[in-house]
Amino acid sequence: MAPVIFITGATSGFGAATARLFASNGWNVVATGRRTERLEKLAAEFPGQVHPVTMDLTVRESIEAAVAGLPEAFRPITCLFNNGGLALGTGAIPEIDTDQWRTMIETNVMGLLHTTLAVLPLLREVGKGASIINVGSIAQRFAYVGGNVYGGTKAFVHQFSMNLRTDLAGTGIRITSLEPGHAKSEFTAVRTGGDFEANETMYADNDPLLPEDIAGTVWWLATLPAHVNVNLIEIMPVCQVPSRPVVLKRDAFEG
Repeated sequence: MAPVIFITGATSGFGAATARLFASNGWNVVATGRRTERLEKLAAEFPGQVHPVTMDLTVRESIEAAVAGLPEAFRPITCLFNNGGLALGTGAIPEIDTDQWRTMIETNVMGLLHTTLAVLPLLREVGKGASIINVGSIAQRFAYVGGNVYGGTKAFVHQFSMNLRTDLAGTGIRITSLEPGHAKSEFTAVRTGGDFEANETMYADNDPLLPEDIAGTVWWLATLPAHVNVNLIEIMPVCQVPSRPVVLKRDAFEG
């Protein structure tokens, strides 16, 4: 039987590109997300290879139902790509919306946890050579104005990945925290509530990472020899460099 990858957030960006790459290389793909029409279009490109499942990362029952309903051809699972996540709001504390905070935590943290727990038994059936690849962000290490809770959720992804690897020692399952920097996606459009013009402007005069770059990295990780584990990948485009800490001038302080 063909190996299987389970992808969250497969309706766009990294997830959609990864689904296409793996299906093109003979894998069966469980493509999950909230936008059913996009999932069905993806499945139509690869008849019989892509199993589309409408799933909401903020609802544990939705995740559990998606996993429980997998056809035999899409189990056990060789790779879990925990890609689904989002950033909301651009405000600095205290000019924030706590409902957006809650949504980010429910999606980026609880959604990842519940998906991992639900899929883990199917990964353990494969054992040695199976992989969990969690999408973090350089935001977990490099702070920026307005990145408050988003960066915090990605710091969780990083540390959870390290601890998960410790907990699963002896199972043969590999764990990687994949932490991209500036990458072309619908990130800004989601963050601003649907401003796709602002989203395109962000990439207009630079060369960001592309979804295909991340998909290729996921492919490399999932197909490494079974005895090799990559704990962490921090990946940036050449046009982006790690910033030095900001030093404020005296007149920048209140009072």
